[in-house]
Amino acid sequence: MIDIKCHSPAKINLFLYVTGRRPDGYHTLYSLMCRVKYGDTLEMTFGGEDITVGCNHQDVPGNQDNIVYKAASLFYSRLGQTPGVHIRILKKIPVGAGLGGGSSNAASTFLALNRYYNSPFSREDLMTMGLSIGADVPFFIFEQTAIARGVGEQLESVELPRSYKVLLVYPGIHVSTAEVYKKLNFKLTKDKKKNNNHIFCLPIGDLFSARHLWNDLEAVTIKMVPEIEKIKGILMGYEADGALMSGSGSSVFGLFSDEEKAMCAYDGICSAKRAENTGWQVVLTELMI
Repeated sequence: MIDIKCHSPAKINLFLYVTGRRPDGYHTLYSLMCRVKYGDTLEMTFGGEDITVGCNHQDVPGNQDNIVYKAASLFYSRLGQTPGVHIRILKKIPVGAGLGGGSSNAASTFLALNRYYNSPFSREDLMTMGLSIGADVPFFIFEQTAIARGVGEQLESVELPRSYKVLLVYPGIHVSTAEVYKKLNFKLTKDKKKNNNHIFCLPIGDLFSARHLWNDLEAVTIKMVPEIEKIKGILMGYEADGALMSGSGSSVFGLFSDEEKAMCAYDGICSAKRAENTGWQVVLTELMI
């Protein structure tokens, strides 16, 4: 019998600037991150004296390498209690797509276990635990739209002035985040920021709009996955307010303030996908604000 069933949402980066590189090799960011309603489902069954993890996606490990296993193991270690849970991941978020699927799954694990054991840890405690296993995990534990700084752990809640329909298109190509950062020309990103320094001073809650979309990693990933540029062009052809690659890719999203245009774009891209027999995954969702 399933004891807990919880939603594990995807995220998109409404803008992403790489601001520096630390001595340990990690890059620092300035990014506006927002969850979307589309996501995975986690099912938890308690009992026994171990942690087991299963998933309906063949590329997700079911052993100690799984980030969900790491989250549960760390939680029980800090709790000082013998672990006993089976976690089943019903995966919808593509793997290696820049949508934060693994980090979201880990965060949902922390949050669900904390609720089950009557909240022994504060949200700040959980975010500290989350950071030790993934830079994006604290954002999902935060559960708010946020400006992220540092490696993603410094979070400031923001309110967007409006919601958007979000059309996600994943071209079916897994991208290694480490490989993208390895190929990043940091000098070019610094030159770009000189011309866009105003973005760091924006009162986000009042002024953010689709015209502020930017991703320092996009040019790098496009060289690896040229379809990203094609998808952006298609989304803009359907009159999206803006289109951008999320995270390190390879997913692309289009923002639509007009629901009818969003539906038209969804239907048109799905029809083209079937006609051309592409491996694209197309999802129409909306921001969680």
